[in-house]
Amino acid sequence: MTATLEQTLAALADPSRRRAIDLLCEGPLTAGELAREIGLTPAALSRHLRVLKGVGMIAEVPLYSDARLRAYALRPQPMATLKTWLLQNEARWMQQMDALSRSAQSV
Repeated sequence: MTATLEQTLAALADPSRRRAIDLLCEGPLTAGELAREIGLTPAALSRHLRVLKGVGMIAEVPLYSDARLRAYALRPQPMATLKTWLLQNEARWMQQMDALSRSAQSV
């Protein structure tokens, strides 16, 4: 599934989900590891993982040390879409700031 920009932004609106993303930047983690690091109950974390999986930001990956455990890892596409949008808007913002700066200098 490819998340829309709106879905990605909505998923990132929650601080616990952003913290999970930050932690997963270091590498795959189990749900238990994420829950401990974030300070959530397993049930609460499960709801956040469901949202992140639903928009395609994370995926379950096998753990080579124990096939019974589920680990989670980042998927790049939703963040790549967000990054593209931010870069496009940054260029527009910079153009507007340059225009404002030029008009202020001419006054």
